[in-house]
Amino acid sequence: MRLVVQRVKEANVTVKNEIIGEIGRGLLVFLGVGAEDTGTDVDYLVEKCVHLRIFPDDREKFNLSLIDVKGALLVVSQFTLWGDCRKGRRPSFTESAPPSKAQPLYDLFVEKVRQKGIPVAQGRFQEMMDVHLINDGPVTFILDSKKNY
Repeated sequence: MRLVVQRVKEANVTVKNEIIGEIGRGLLVFLGVGAEDTGTDVDYLVEKCVHLRIFPDDREKFNLSLIDVKGALLVVSQFTLWGDCRKGRRPSFTESAPPSKAQPLYDLFVEKVRQKGIPVAQGRFQEMMDVHLINDGPVTFILDSKKNY
């Protein structure tokens, strides 16, 4: 499972010009599920994401987590995170999980974050979405559950 995590001042996602999810201060997470991913990948990335110390303390050091700042999470599914662009000019998505596998893992990620008491807004799985954000920093990280060593 791969995440692109962006620290935001605010963010929202729209489908057909209707806002379907929005947050204030927190993290915008683009989530891509790989063909080999399982619930173990979800568990690892939930813990990593909510405890990642990427918010500044009073000395402007990265010392505070999403939990510490009482921030929110906006989660947007993005299978293109698994696009392989090494050959040719068209990305290959053979390593991306099919929707029947990806959606339950996406939903599990959202549910496990909610269980930690963090407000979560979502995009809509398999929809064309417009994502609007005010990036804070900018601060952006890529997390990959297969690189957790």
